[in-house]
Order: sequence, then structure tokens, then C-alpha cells
Amino acid sequence: MSRIIILLFGIWSLASMSFAQQRPNILLIVSDDHGKEAIGAYGNPVIKTPAMDRLAAEGIKFNNAFCTSASCSASRSVILTGKFGHATGHYGHEHAYHHFSTFDGVKSLPVMLEASGYRTARVGKYHLAPEKVYHFQHVLPSNCRNPVEMAEASNSFMSNSDDPFFLYYCPCDPHRSHDNANDKPFKPNLFGNKKNGYKGVTTQSYKPEEVIVPGFLPDTEATRQELAQYYESVSRVDQGLETLIRQLKESGKYDNTLIIYISDNGVAFPGAKTTLYEPGMRLPMLVKMPKQEGKGSERNQLVSWADLTPTLLEIATGQIPDEGFQGHSFTEVLHNPNTKGQPEIYAAHNFHEVTMYYPMRVIRTDRYKLIYNIAHPLQYPFASDLWASATWQYVMNQGMEQYGKRAVETYLHHPKLELYDLKNDPDETINLVDSPQHQETLNAMTEKLIKFQKTTGDPWVYKWEFE
Repeated sequence: MSRIIILLFGIWSLASMSFAQQRPNILLIVSDDHGKEAIGAYGNPVIKTPAMDRLAAEGIKFNNAFCTSASCSASRSVILTGKFGHATGHYGHEHAYHHFSTFDGVKSLPVMLEASGYRTARVGKYHLAPEKVYHFQHVLPSNCRNPVEMAEASNSFMSNSDDPFFLYYCPCDPHRSHDNANDKPFKPNLFGNKKNGYKGVTTQSYKPEEVIVPGFLPDTEATRQELAQYYESVSRVDQGLETLIRQLKESGKYDNTLIIYISDNGVAFPGAKTTLYEPGMRLPMLVKMPKQEGKGSERNQLVSWADLTPTLLEIATGQIPDEGFQGHSFTEVLHNPNTKGQPEIYAAHNFHEVTMYYPMRVIRTDRYKLIYNIAHPLQYPFASDLWASATWQYVMNQGMEQYGKRAVETYLHHPKLELYDLKNDPDETINLVDSPQHQETLNAMTEKLIKFQKTTGDPWVYKWEFE
């Protein structure tokens, strides 16, 4: 009898090991303030991002992927819960006196993956609270401004077990830093760059005259100097990705690892980060599936960061737990480029810093976007680092009336509603709210937006009724 028990135990152990090996590893890379405008695979011929470009060539490039809140901490809470910040209480920044925090009863992706048998670890930027909600089994110490060092700190976690892993890899690049290049005329922010560089990183520098100024920014020398620093910081992130992929291949885990590269929100320039205009919320998403088929394909379906947690849970466990997710799995879109996607996505920004109160709600289809500026009587507030940026200060000091393709006045003072036809006006400069030909579209989208607010428990829904 004892021999039969031992035999059965051995068969069960082998079956369990086989199942564990079949379950995909998950590497979720969330960079800090990286927009689509600064990746070669998305059409920038100047910036050097060979690892990101190869990831796109070996996997899937999403062209319509969106954060739901263009602010670091709030966006990360959505990524790891599948719920909007107004539903979880994570309205804005977690750190220091801002002190926003997710409700204790919310379950996060790492906690649910751990419960299903995954090893979990995080490295780099965290910016979430409380820890018991966003708990990872391992916290890997490293300098979040050195993505190569971060990758090296992650290697043993990824390679030293056959059990599936979830690694949440979050560099602090290319976020603005607290220092400036004081030797340059307009003292541009350094975006974490250092004169002597970082150990293991090959510094990739850029000249201001060679960068590409996107349409939402003013083409000034100050802007160009800051974009050159931004590019350098992005190229550092790319080397971290290159190191991670090399390690996965050396350990034999690359083929069975799901890799997702995204950013928490748009680039840290006025007109992008903290706004729900396209540069603030329409972001890169590169995906390499386990045993990827259809390499180098693209997806134009609409997806948002609220969709990530249910998608990853479905891929990891074969099912989506009943946790009241407000996002939707796009697993079928990953497998089949012809799958019909969502008809619209939603976004909800509340705070950045606690002093930067300007709640906005958005519904976006493949053609139209409606922005509801709940605090529209107020002047649009600034994140402190964006106000102090060389780019914005140049515009103010020169008394310029235009900021990129947007008038400074329209940037500072928003109407209650903004409706844009993204097909004919991709820069969102022509508000169609008063257009007779677009009233049916406006009414239908407004009705859907109010329904979204009600179904997601949005406290600000009452503003429709009481104002």
C-alpha cells in the first residue's frame, strides 16, 4: 500500500510541476511618464530604442492603448486593480502629504496571482498604498534610475525556480528629476540623467536640434533642450528592457513569458501628463505573448489600463475572478487581430498633487472624444514640476499666446464639455460642443458617460444634477 501511495504522490508531483511550467511567467514593465512620441516602433526615427523596437517586431504593437488617469500614483492603482481610482479611493498621489490610498478591501493583481500559485516581486517605483493591498512577496532593492541595475537585481528571482512568476518592473525613468542642467541656456530638467552616467548603462545623448517636437509642444530652444534630456532617459529604460530579455533567454524562460511594456501616463510636459488630451492618455503598449505567433502584428482595438488586471488573470489562471472589475479582458484581441474590440473606453482623473484638484471624465470611441471638466470654473492647475519646466517658463516669460497647437488661454481655461472629432482633428483643437451637426453624438456620449459614472460608483456624478 505504501508503494502505491508513493507512486501516486510521484505522479501528482510530476503533474503539478508540468502544470506550473505551462503557466506563463508575467513581466509587466511600467515606465514613468513615457509617451508614444519617443519610441522608434511608433514612428520616431531619431530616438534609439532598439529593445522596444525588437519587442514590437517579435510581438504585438497596440495603437490605441490608454491610461485612465494621467498621473503616476493614481494610474498605477488602476493598472493593478482593474478599477477606477474614484471606485477604490486612490484619487491621486500616495506619497508625502498627498496621502491618497486604496480602500483596504480591494484585491490587487499581485495578491490574486500569489493566491493562484505565482511567485511575485516588484522592483523600482512603487507609489501605492496600503502595502497590504498591493503586497508583493519580494521587494528587490535597486536604483530605480538605473534600469540595468534593476534588471540585474531581478535575475535570480526570474530564473531560480520553475514556479511561474509575476515581476512588476518599474523604472523611475523618464520622469523629471529634481535637478537641472544649469550649464545650458534655459536650464532644462535633467530627467534623471547624470554627467558620469550609470553603472552598466551606455549613455545615449541627443542634440536639441535633432529631436522631434510633437505638435502639442511649442518648438522653442527650451523645449528642444528638455526633449533631448527626455530622450536620453528613455534610452536608459530601453537598455533595462534589453537586459531583462537577455536574462530570460539565457534562463530558457523567454518563450513562456508574457511581456508587457507600458507607461503610467504621458510625457511630463504641459499638454500631456495630468491632462486627458491624447498626449496624456494615449500611450505605448507592446506585448510579447508566450510562444508568440503572428510576430510584428498590430492592434487598433481600444484598450485601457483598467483592462490589464482582468486580462492578466485570465491568461494566468484561465478565468477571471468575480471581483467586480471595471475593465474588460482583451485576451481575445491578443490572440485574434480581427476580434471586435470595445466600442469605447473611459478615463477619470481627479488629483495629481493634493493641491492640483481638477476632476475630469472622458469617453472615447475610435473617432470621438468627450471630456467633462467637472471643475471648469477654475483655472487649470499645474503639477509643480510642469509649471517649473523650462518649456512652460519660456512660454510665460516670452508672453507667447500659443502653446503648440493650442492657445495658452484655452489651455488654462477649459469649458465644461469638450467634444473632438479625432479623425479630422487629431490635435483636439476644434471643440464641437456647439456644432448643430454633432448634437446627436454629444447627447449619446454624455448619456453613456453618466451611466459609466453611476455604474462605477463615481462620487462626482452628482455634479450633473446639482449644477
